[in-house]
Amino acid sequence: MQMFVKSLIGALLFLLFIGGEPPDQFPETKITNGLIHARLYLPDTKEGYYRGSRFDWAGVMPELDYKGHTYFGQWFEKYDPVLHDAIMGPVEEFTPVGYDEAKTGDRFLKIGIGMLIKPDEPKYFFANPYQIVNAGQRKIKRKSDQVVFVQELEDKDYAYEYTKAVQLTKDKPEMVLSHSLKNTGRLAIETNVYDHNFFVIDQQPVGPDFAITFPFMLTEEVQTSTSLGKLQDHQILFQKVLVNNEHLFFRSLLGFGLEAKDYDIKIENHKTGASVRITSDQPLSKLVFWSAPKTLCPEPYLRISIKPGETFEWKLFYQFYIRETN
Repeated sequence: MQMFVKSLIGALLFLLFIGGEPPDQFPETKITNGLIHARLYLPDTKEGYYRGSRFDWAGVMPELDYKGHTYFGQWFEKYDPVLHDAIMGPVEEFTPVGYDEAKTGDRFLKIGIGMLIKPDEPKYFFANPYQIVNAGQRKIKRKSDQVVFVQELEDKDYAYEYTKAVQLTKDKPEMVLSHSLKNTGRLAIETNVYDHNFFVIDQQPVGPDFAITFPFMLTEEVQTSTSLGKLQDHQILFQKVLVNNEHLFFRSLLGFGLEAKDYDIKIENHKTGASVRITSDQPLSKLVFWSAPKTLCPEPYLRISIKPGETFEWKLFYQFYIRETN
């Protein structure tokens, strides 16, 4: 009877957090350089905060603070560890590898997650909860100012060693995401990777207080018809505060060139002053922008093509600053 009561209590507690705030009991670590303070959830197949089949499990960041301003946090209402977008921070997604060639029941690859099973479906859909059958082996190395995540995966057709480091630069308000992907399998790896950048800045509602600026004139592949926001020269601007299920979404932004200098994104809040500049050592291959009432997300893509035995490396730089307010 006592065991039954404990099980019932546990089930009730689980149901309570599934619809709202996640429990505060996941493997995590904290890093700081004295200027920036950040908290990260650590990948774990059984107890990890995020165990979904969409985003790379490494680098989930529920908190980052600079000069009393916050940049990440919970933006969604429902939580489940396998829900595709129950995730926070500057998290990355790799497009699937080998999906089109796979038959129903065969495996395909998502880097940062592992080998997934292809169900009977007309095409890949990122929100579907794909079964993970090989998550590889993971190692985590921690220091006071950085965390290094390593995932090694071996499978029949695909194998790789993926290293991602989240490091805070000494004496600077900067965070660097360093990546190294080595193809150790027999087939080439062709994919794209983007950072979804789920910014939740000072808990401010997403609206006209924000401006997103690029170093080039913005255009669209197909013009978006919306009253929520607009493209104005180099900027994305909001025309109202987003509420309920409103989303300002630009599916394919153009104007960037073939050089890394165009990977340069500034997000500024004109009310609190909290701001961030994102750059990379690689050129853009695609640019998307998506936002919801509690988060705004420039989504810059990089193209990756790695033959067996080759390694591809790239870095993302986040420079935090406080601008003067109006």
